[in-house]
Amino acid sequence: MKPVLFVRNDRYESFGIAAEAIAWEGLDIFTRNVAAGAPLPPVEGVAGVVMFGGTMNGHQTDRHPHLARVRDYTRDAVDAGVPYLGICLGSQILARALGRDVVHSPLKEVGFEPLHPLPEAKEDPLLSLYGDGDMVVQWHEDTFELPEGAELLASSDRIAVQAFRAGERAWGIQFHQEVDGSEFGWWLELASAAMDLEAEWGKSLETLRNEAAVHMHEHEERGRELFRRFANVVRENGV
Repeated sequence: MKPVLFVRNDRYESFGIAAEAIAWEGLDIFTRNVAAGAPLPPVEGVAGVVMFGGTMNGHQTDRHPHLARVRDYTRDAVDAGVPYLGICLGSQILARALGRDVVHSPLKEVGFEPLHPLPEAKEDPLLSLYGDGDMVVQWHEDTFELPEGAELLASSDRIAVQAFRAGERAWGIQFHQEVDGSEFGWWLELASAAMDLEAEWGKSLETLRNEAAVHMHEHEERGRELFRRFANVVRENGV
């Protein structure tokens, strides 16, 4: 079977639990660091695509030219029916590929926040694992409207579009379900060294660490299940 492509959009990316979860399902993965100029393989050469996040914003194609490349690649993957999962920036890239602008949100989200699946999520191959109020890791300041023809699957208290599906095999999620405790701790160290987290994001370093202590274990378990389900979609697609 062809491998699953992990697209790395930022040097601050370790893929969290995603790689091990996909590997445990018997699928091979390979990665491309597009932020460093790595070329993307032909879409027909991959069985699935996971588009990861980044510290840049989805509309900053002038400052980060690789965003235009991955947007076009995403459109090709969707058109070819290749299973696709976009995470945070990856969901914004999917929205842009489907014709929606990505804009600054009036409300930022960071740390653990409750997810609210919609009734449509109950039959979804991926999002049906979530219950109302499940705590997920957020870290973004951009948002977008639901792409035309897509199905809204989840919202949050602050942001209307948290998860959606385009067609049968392309998903975008604004939250970081790939993140594990180690990666989240690394992010906190980097961010707190560069800024006043409470002033910039509305939560202190102590608050974010306390949230992780309470919620990270269940978050990791849901992440493994999400990627297991995505692996099943890839396998069932049979490419």
